[in-house]
Amino acid sequence: MPQITIDGKQIEFKPGQTIIQAARDAGIEIPHFCWHPELSVSGNCRVCLVEVEKMPKLVIACATIASEGMVVHTKSDKALEARNAVMEFILINHPLDCPICDEAGECKLQEYAYAHGKGESRFEEIKNRKEKRVQLGPYVKFDGERCISCSRCIRFSDEIAKANQLTFVKRGDSVTITTFPGESFDNPYSLNVVDICPVGALTNQDFRFKSRVWEMSHTDSVCIGCSRGCNIDIWVRNNQILRLTPRYNPEVNNYWMCDNGRLNTFKHVNSDTRIDGVYVRENGELTKSDWDTVYNRVAAELKKYKPDEILFLGSPFATVEDNFVLKKLASHFNSAPYYLAHIKPGDQDDILIREDKTPNSTGAELLGLKKLNSPEELLALLTNGKVKAAYIVEDDPAGMNDALKNALAKLKLLIVHATNKNETSELAHYLFAAATYAEKHGAFVNFQGRVQRIKPAVETVELDRALDGMNMSRWDKFGTKFDRWKQGHKYDALPSWKILSRLTYAVNEKAKYSMAEEVFNEISNTVEAFKGIDYDSIGEMGTQIKYELA
Repeated sequence: MPQITIDGKQIEFKPGQTIIQAARDAGIEIPHFCWHPELSVSGNCRVCLVEVEKMPKLVIACATIASEGMVVHTKSDKALEARNAVMEFILINHPLDCPICDEAGECKLQEYAYAHGKGESRFEEIKNRKEKRVQLGPYVKFDGERCISCSRCIRFSDEIAKANQLTFVKRGDSVTITTFPGESFDNPYSLNVVDICPVGALTNQDFRFKSRVWEMSHTDSVCIGCSRGCNIDIWVRNNQILRLTPRYNPEVNNYWMCDNGRLNTFKHVNSDTRIDGVYVRENGELTKSDWDTVYNRVAAELKKYKPDEILFLGSPFATVEDNFVLKKLASHFNSAPYYLAHIKPGDQDDILIREDKTPNSTGAELLGLKKLNSPEELLALLTNGKVKAAYIVEDDPAGMNDALKNALAKLKLLIVHATNKNETSELAHYLFAAATYAEKHGAFVNFQGRVQRIKPAVETVELDRALDGMNMSRWDKFGTKFDRWKQGHKYDALPSWKILSRLTYAVNEKAKYSMAEEVFNEISNTVEAFKGIDYDSIGEMGTQIKYELA
């Protein structure tokens, strides 16, 4: 491979790479605003100016193709002087908004002003004022004064979202960004521009002014909005999720995620509709009970029915571990669990969004759960004249149509795991509070057969952020239980695999699992598709199953 020398370090590069790409692959940081690895080169911020030997002028590293034997200096006096001048120019009209800006703490301009700026301004005139709080679309607000005209958002809209909705208008010091006439910035991926904006010019209206980044913990996880399984970070303060952001994974979602996944897949975790504890129906009402009592009562109730009288319904919203332990419980009653597909025909694109609106239908299928393609198929099972009891894990069939709701209401025994109150939970004879995806360890398998981890970001009664190794913010590390930011409610909820494990123990006194990893290790040893996979091999980026999907 050809070689280039950057700051005295000789590195190999791929033909066609630019200087900034070659440097990045070698772990050398060249400051940049407008360049992004997934967007076309615009070369308009000029912060990446470097000195190349035998070239008469400084060149921009983002647009200069690396060549064999090239010698580059990113820290020469000439390069540093030019970088300082560019930073001074960019900061001339930039407002001193850091104390109130959402981007503070993760702002490139803030970081570069400290690392590469002069530390003072010679500008004595009045700063140029532009429009503030401009609503570009339903979710994105724009502050024109903060914008440095890097054009990342314009290029993203055109090249990645395939919806050319943004443009520059005016010129010189009056230049600003707006939508085309009659357009709204409303494509399904609009909020990605907030992530890639290097300053605080574009903000997420849902998150705006809610928290500083250092006040939140951030935890690696997976989006549950569809079968793509986009890699995400869950941001938590006071035990409440405040935002989700995409996490880079070139095999799944690259740098992006859709607006629906970002905004609508975590609100239920913080919701007032959460189920808190375990409930038993007495005198027509669900009343709170204690876990051990209900385990024993449910075990005794299930033993009253023949195998063909109990219907076990797993869930493509539940983890591989949850569905596996349900299958073990069902096998004790000589039964096999089903799962219900959740498909929205036509709601799919060639970027990220999938018709399958569940994170783990592939995992359920690989475990051997029987797929029900429609509510009508489930209704046929419930009304076949044999089924008298149902065990439903993390799904809401009663909410799909009235016929299913009526069929479930007629059962002699209905046991439900649910995270939030829904139409099925309201019919339950025994109701277990299930932990959400943000409160447990586990694995999902996306539509491509990629196994990916989820980890707890929110504490439950059984989880402690410090003792259980959860990610912690500065506030978490230095706060006490008396501080108001440590008063967030903890729900009395358990992962479904743990509830099922304890119930299985009450049924046949077989050994209980104590960790999700133990369940997955058994899956790895007994299910062909998962052979050779463990939590370590899944890691942060997931691993591909070596099993041919149907």
